[in-house]
Amino acid sequence: MAVHKRSYRAYSGPLTPAWSRFLVLYRYARENMSRSRVQTALFVMCFFCPLFCLLLIYLANNLSFLAKFDVRAVGLLNIGNRFFLGFIATQSVLAFVLTAFAGPGLISPDLANGALPLYFCRPFSRAEYILGKASCLAILLSWITWVPGLVLFAVQSSLAGFGWFTGNLWMAGSIVLSSWIWIAVLCLLSLALSAWVRWKVVAGALLLAVLFLGAGFGQAVNHILQTDYGYLFDLTNLMKTVACHLFGVETDLPISQLEAWGALLGVCGACLLLLRRKVRAYEVVK
Repeated sequence: MAVHKRSYRAYSGPLTPAWSRFLVLYRYARENMSRSRVQTALFVMCFFCPLFCLLLIYLANNLSFLAKFDVRAVGLLNIGNRFFLGFIATQSVLAFVLTAFAGPGLISPDLANGALPLYFCRPFSRAEYILGKASCLAILLSWITWVPGLVLFAVQSSLAGFGWFTGNLWMAGSIVLSSWIWIAVLCLLSLALSAWVRWKVVAGALLLAVLFLGAGFGQAVNHILQTDYGYLFDLTNLMKTVACHLFGVETDLPISQLEAWGALLGVCGACLLLLRRKVRAYEVVK
């Protein structure tokens, strides 16, 4: 449309800060994820375990008379490092299932419809694009892992007293750190598969295959080569080794903490390289 009066003026209002522009991608990705009824139902189901653990904490601190009737029951209600480790392990499995449904749809639609040039012609860098997409999944997984874990820790501290809080404060750090390690692995792995496989169903199936086939491949390596390094291909064993160390629980796995940390960092680095190669403003078609 022609501007005959030449009265057009550029926008002079406040601009969005550069550091928070990735939140625009987070907002729209969150809206797309909330439209799925299956993902919403899975998200709600993830809170059944925290509610059950909350009931156990209440029983452990208010029904001490159970010791007069059943000593075994009292032992099961011991709220300590093994209790919170079991909670994080259960929620980690649920987080993986939720990621298999929610993660593959973050980048694949943009690649399938050729939308990346439209993103990068605006003031978005590749790092901000990946951060915006990953933040949606990371915040979603946080609501079912370390956030309810800290709530349970706070409830236990209020019921058990200040002495229990000061003596077990380190477990709060273990809850947050172990959860964020698993969240980082899931986010990067799902984004990498979503970028390289443009069909959401196939990408979700590959995410499940990474977990189950990795464990099977690791066992095959152990039996054929008569070694223990096959455990490094199993994400669950890697995470179990790291989480047990953070919570001070002995583990029967033969891999060391350094090897587990190195393997997890290697997985994250490989996913970042895959994203760097695929997420760009142009694509060469042969």
